[in-house]
Amino acid sequence: MSDYETAPADSAYHRTLPIGERLSARPLVEDDLSCFDDVTLSALAPMLVPERPRAGELDRAECGHCRPSEHTIWADDLWQVRSGWDRFGLPYVGGIAPREHHRLEDAPLDLLTTLGPLLQRVSTAVKSIPGVARCHFSRWGDGSEHFHLWALARPAGMMQGRGAMLAFWDDVLPALPEDLRAEHLRIVAESLASGGGEAFPGP
Repeated sequence: MSDYETAPADSAYHRTLPIGERLSARPLVEDDLSCFDDVTLSALAPMLVPERPRAGELDRAECGHCRPSEHTIWADDLWQVRSGWDRFGLPYVGGIAPREHHRLEDAPLDLLTTLGPLLQRVSTAVKSIPGVARCHFSRWGDGSEHFHLWALARPAGMMQGRGAMLAFWDDVLPALPEDLRAEHLRIVAESLASGGGEAFPGP
């Protein structure tokens, strides 16, 4: 918005950057895990601060993770798993977040100690989908202040989907048919619920 005042970020690191230049994308093409034959990067845009507040940072009422959702496929007293809010080309894409609003930096340690076992359960659940070899986890945290992780299913045999490339493939693979997507959500939800919590708890 025009009334949001920003200035170029300034640090020893920022002063080394070729702002406004178009950098070579050859490292992305030549990487052994790359799924690109050719890439053209946008020019490196100015890095402006302060950054705009993330969803839920100024007003918790704006936090989608805090509100009940029809896309919650599993929940217990501490955590929730959501999926199915958009098309996906991979066998499964879902989000994992605490039910209470926390940032990673200040989340209670007793909550975080339950995250490891949950990730293990999510990985097992996602890999129980027929045709899935791996469950990738990722965290960016630029859209919402509420701590959340992503779980993405890599299809068996898809070596082009190793590493960070998997997220790109999700955008371009054909959309999963609706009946198959619903079946995959059921598999994940019921697998998670077999270890506690509730599958499809409703909004």
